[in-house]
Amino acid sequence: MRISVAIDGPAGAGKSTIAKLVGNEFNLMYINTGAMYRAVALKANEKGLVPSDVNKICDLISTMEMHFENDDLILNGENIQDKITLPEISNIVSSYASISEVRVKLVKLQRDMSNKFDVIMDGRDIGTVVLKNSNFKFFLTATAEERANRRYKELQLRNIECSYDDILKDIIDRDYKDTHREVDPLKKADDAIEVDTTGLNISEVTEKINSYIRQKIKA
Repeated sequence: MRISVAIDGPAGAGKSTIAKLVGNEFNLMYINTGAMYRAVALKANEKGLVPSDVNKICDLISTMEMHFENDDLILNGENIQDKITLPEISNIVSSYASISEVRVKLVKLQRDMSNKFDVIMDGRDIGTVVLKNSNFKFFLTATAEERANRRYKELQLRNIECSYDDILKDIIDRDYKDTHREVDPLKKADDAIEVDTTGLNISEVTEKINSYIRQKIKA
C-alpha cells in the first residue's frame, strides 16, 4: 500500500516540524512544499523579479533543481534552508505562491515525487490539490497569537532581531492572503482531520497523528 500523508494549515501551525517527525516514524520521504515556494521567492527576489514577471519567473523555475537532504532544501547544489526562513522571504512568499503558473510547475514536481515514493508533504493545498487522493489528510491550526509567539522564539534563538507585534501582523496578513487568493486558497479538505495545536507540545500533536495513521493502516 502506497502511503501519502498530506498536512495543511496556516503559517506557524507547526506543519513542517510535525511532518518531519511523522515521516521518521513511518519511514516516509518528507517534502516541504512551502520551502519550494520560498525558494522561488528567494531567487526571484535576488534577480529583481516581481510577481508580475510571470514568464521570467517560470523560466527561472526551469533552471532550479530542488531536492531535500536531512530536511534541508538544496537548490542547484546549495543548502538554502537558512535563507528561505528569513522574515524578508516570509513576507513576500505568498505573492509568488499565488501565481497560477508557478503553482502548476511546482505541483507537477511534487506529484511526481509522490508517485515514486511513500511521502509526507506539508503546505497550504496538499490535501485539496497536490495529493487529492491521499490516504491520510490532516489540517493543523492554532491561534494567530500562538503561532506568532512560536515564530518569535524561533527567530530569537537564531539571534535574528525581530518584533513580536510585527510577526503577529505578518501572520494575520499572511492568513488573509492565503485564504483569499484566487488560485488554490488555503482551506481544509473535506476529508481532512483537523488538529488544533494551540497549547499542545510537539510530542502531543505528533502522537495524535501517528495514532490515527497506525489505526488506519491496521484496519
